[in-house]
Amino acid sequence: MTIPDDDSLPRDNGNLVFDAPWQARALGIAVAVVEKLGLPWDVFRRRLMEQIAADPHRPYYESWARALESLVLDLDLATPAALDAATPTERAPL
Repeated sequence: MTIPDDDSLPRDNGNLVFDAPWQARALGIAVAVVEKLGLPWDVFRRRLMEQIAADPHRPYYESWARALESLVLDLDLATPAALDAATPTERAPL
């Protein structure tokens, strides 16, 4: 898995920064989906920018998770019910 060279990713001294383990997993899943499907990174990056614009005060990786969810749903890789069943309960159902 190749982490995208994306200047918008939170970094400290050049290293990616995560506040919780789920954030690193969300990044890894997004990168794996994009690589596995042979998509350009910008397909995901545009979704992320849309999510950030929709709620600029939302924490960065929560926007990341929403962008990933929308990508997975739009590509018919999962259903909303499957994502809801596999997601911690602190997130509102899709």
